Amino acid sequence: MLARWNQNRLTTKLGIEYPIIQGPLGGLSSQRLTAAVSNFGGLGSFGAHALTPEAIKDVIAKIRSLTSNPFAMNLWVSTEDEGARKSDENAFNRSLAPIAVHIAALGAPRPEYEPYSQIQFEDQARILLDERVPVFSFIYGIPPREILEECRAKRIVTIGTATTPEESAALQDAGVDAIVASGFEAGGHRGSFLRAADDSLTGTFSLVPQIADTVNLPVIAAGGIADARGVVAAMVLGAEAVQMGTVFLACEESGASPLHRQVLRGKKAGHTALTKGFTGRLARGIQNRLLVELNDAETPVLPYPLQRRLVRNLAIPAEAAGRSDLLPLWAGQSANLSTCTDVSAFLTSLVEEISEIGELAIQWSAASRENQSLK
Repeated sequence: MLARWNQNRLTTKLGIEYPIIQGPLGGLSSQRLTAAVSNFGGLGSFGAHALTPEAIKDVIAKIRSLTSNPFAMNLWVSTEDEGARKSDENAFNRSLAPIAVHIAALGAPRPEYEPYSQIQFEDQARILLDERVPVFSFIYGIPPREILEECRAKRIVTIGTATTPEESAALQDAGVDAIVASGFEAGGHRGSFLRAADDSLTGTFSLVPQIADTVNLPVIAAGGIADARGVVAAMVLGAEAVQMGTVFLACEESGASPLHRQVLRGKKAGHTALTKGFTGRLARGIQNRLLVELNDAETPVLPYPLQRRLVRNLAIPAEAAGRSDLLPLWAGQSANLSTCTDVSAFLTSLVEEISEIGELAIQWSAASRENQSLK
């Protein structure tokens, strides 16, 4: 007898009821959202890449106070781009110039140059290891062998992120437990690490079957998935779970500002574009005045994370002033499909719809993969 659509080797490995993973959401994460998804039976995630080790420890404690179910902590293996350590005050001033007029118009103080100080991935990862988090997910590379070995010893499930089949093969060789296939429809950053992000732009529904055919690990589809149709399509193509980010940003439980959530629920949310202007790394957001201006070929952009820190000097006062045209508004290409206002209500409806339209198709796909593995 075929298993139910929501039961497979990944849900067993993770100890969750439904193969639905909430995207980490970077600086827009919240412990409340993470716990809400996990409490429902999915896998809540928290993006901690910009936090100090001490702050990460506090986040983990808060999540554990809200849920006893498995959850994931997400880090970026590569925490800086080439040139970040050598970037000087002159470069800072050149990149400040295009946004300085907006900062002044909002009545905010002109930011001053500060020497760069790096947050070390290894120091962040040490907290996850010491705290024995249930799941450690990561993007922008592969952790050192010693870290992955300690994860295995401590029964911490590891989830790497691939934007190409070659990256998925490298992750499998490193010994991770599962792989996110991140298509270019995804909002925010995708985490390419073998080739430049500009040269790794494959759509989700092309990428998923390629990665599923490349590795024998569970594949998690991510990018542009916002409803039951997307979940069913991803799983028919070989995914054993989906990772959804933008749809959860619109929920009241997310760490996105009320202004950001309001825009996500509006008609202009579906007009997105790729930019390096918000952080220094290629990422997708809703196209607005700020994105267009920073995408101008003449606009100088600092290496990551310096550009991210610079733009925050505009984002904070712009949010306070209700100026969504001057905010980095992270969103994927299916933002117009985002209807979530309450996590539990959204997930309940999603699961019901998947069960109605997709169980037979998903079961057929799972059986087909099993038959292929036996040949």
